[in-house]
Amino acid sequence: MSATHQAGQYKRAGCVPNRTRHGTLFANRRQAMTRSEDRRIQRTQQLLRTSLLELVKEKGFEALSVQEIIDRANVGRTTFYAHFSNKEELLMCGFDELRVLLKQRQREARTRQDERLFAFSREMFEHVSEHRDVFRAMVGKRSGAAVQRRLQELLIELVREDVKLALPALRAMPAQREPVVRFVAGAFFGLLGWWLDDKPHLTAAEIDRRFRQLAVPATNAAAQAA
Repeated sequence: MSATHQAGQYKRAGCVPNRTRHGTLFANRRQAMTRSEDRRIQRTQQLLRTSLLELVKEKGFEALSVQEIIDRANVGRTTFYAHFSNKEELLMCGFDELRVLLKQRQREARTRQDERLFAFSREMFEHVSEHRDVFRAMVGKRSGAAVQRRLQELLIELVREDVKLALPALRAMPAQREPVVRFVAGAFFGLLGWWLDDKPHLTAAEIDRRFRQLAVPATNAAAQAA
């Protein structure tokens, strides 16, 4: 039986909350869940999540199989597919929650004039710093294209929202706004990979300062030229 067919037989639970110092790591997609069900599913997903991250650090994401993940977690294939359709969905749950965290940082920063633009960047760099081994495997030279593409999409979304809200001159001009968005998001992604692979001695605060010193003036200049 194929993995796709097998996955389709189950009504998946989806991601459930896992509390960390940053708050909820995974978004809750099942509202009518009892507390005991929530705890049971949370424990299973924690096992799968931990196994995934351990294996990513060892061999990268692209080379992983679902079988290796469930072997490391010591859970059955049926259990895995009751929660996730494939390894990409397991990984994407983490990206989805990171997105929620960074968007919260954006909202909070809108009350402070001095750092409204690209306020997500410091939180992103700090998050990467705390999970450097995992992100080096996913974003650095060992990374696969699928993971890089998902992170780039997340960065583009965050940058686009900031540019639209903080720079009204570009809000109604997508043809002029989008090159700025892609330029800044690409710069962030490139700087992130460079930091992970080549400059590990720099702190999150230092790399964030370098990003902002380049990105904020460039964006403001583009708005003035619009």
